Amino acid sequence: MSNSKPRVIKDFEKLDTALQEQVKLAYPYGFHENLIHFYDKDGKKISALPFETDDRYYMLRMTIAKAKQIIEDDEDFGDDGTLKEDVRDDYEDKYGDMNHMADYLSSDSDDDGGGDDD
Repeated sequence: MSNSKPRVIKDFEKLDTALQEQVKLAYPYGFHENLIHFYDKDGKKISALPFETDDRYYMLRMTIAKAKQIIEDDEDFGDDGTLKEDVRDDYEDKYGDMNHMADYLSSDSDDDGGGDDD
């Protein structure tokens, strides 16, 4: 993460559609296992999904329950909680040439999507 980028704390639902699609592509196996925790200026513990673009570092506020609910309610994800293959292909075609997506797409290529190996 670059320290020179502005940090934006925002709710996932308030992102524009294009950014939501990029986040889904970056996290095709769901969000809840990728949440991080930090404390806001008032000392309140916040959980958020990190997402970096070329010009901003987003912290997308959501609880584990909310992260699971977003995936469950989103038609882009299948019953198993993973991004549907045809949707993923469409989003890769649409956003694959963006610099910030290259890291997400290449780091995901070795992931089997299991996520529950612990």
